[in-house]
Amino acid sequence: MSDDETLAALAKALAHPARIRILRLLLATPGCIGGTIVEAVGLAQSTVSEHLRILKAAGVITGEIDGPRVCYALNPKALSLLADFAASLQFPATDACCIPERNAAP
Repeated sequence: MSDDETLAALAKALAHPARIRILRLLLATPGCIGGTIVEAVGLAQSTVSEHLRILKAAGVITGEIDGPRVCYALNPKALSLLADFAASLQFPATDACCIPERNAAP
C-alpha cells in the first residue's frame, strides 16, 4: 500500500466524531478497557465495538486481550504518517497560488 493509500485509509478511519472521541479518551487514559470506552462515549456497546473495529483495522489503535476484557491503546507509529502529512500542509512562504486580479472599473 502506498503512503497516499495509507493516509486515505487513516483519514477514513478518523472521519467520525465518535472515533475522534475514542482517540481523545485513549490519549488521556492509555490501556482503556472496552467497557470504559462505552461508558465514556455514551453510545451503545455494539456501536462502540464497530468504531473500535474500524480504528483497529486501520491500525490506529491496538487491542490486547486481558482475561475477559480487551485493553485498547493508540498506535503512535500509525499516526506518525498522518501527523507528518498534516505538518507538511503549510502556507507557502511566497504567493505561489495564482489568484486572478480583479479588473479595475473603467
